[in-house]
Amino acid sequence: MKRVTGIGGIFFNANDPVALRAWYKRHLGIDVQQWGGAAFTWADASGNPIKGTTAWSIGAVDGGHFAPSKSTFMVNYRVEDLVALLQALRDEGCNVLEQTDDSEYGKFGWVMDPEGNKVELWQPPSGQ
Repeated sequence: MKRVTGIGGIFFNANDPVALRAWYKRHLGIDVQQWGGAAFTWADASGNPIKGTTAWSIGAVDGGHFAPSKSTFMVNYRVEDLVALLQALRDEGCNVLEQTDDSEYGKFGWVMDPEGNKVELWQPPSGQ
């Protein structure tokens, strides 16, 4: 079974997310949207768009999205079979969080790494 197949997103928290988003937009040219982040479309070696995006987002420190982690960041990894991977991680003794989410954006599950960082696993919807 394949495990991680790519990075779906990078999320981090800031004390002043509005100001930090503006800094990234002004100085690095990131097209920060109203929802607080940007989506980078994938391209092949020739620059032609291919299916897939990587999300980038800044949230508030007190937002709670990374709980129970106390880390200021979370990486979202793309996976092919979320259910099978979560079970394999449980069988290997990993700290898999019980909550999962299944929405129009795909299936999500979470595991805590040995340093206490919350890791998001994402199975994109079919066709992405």
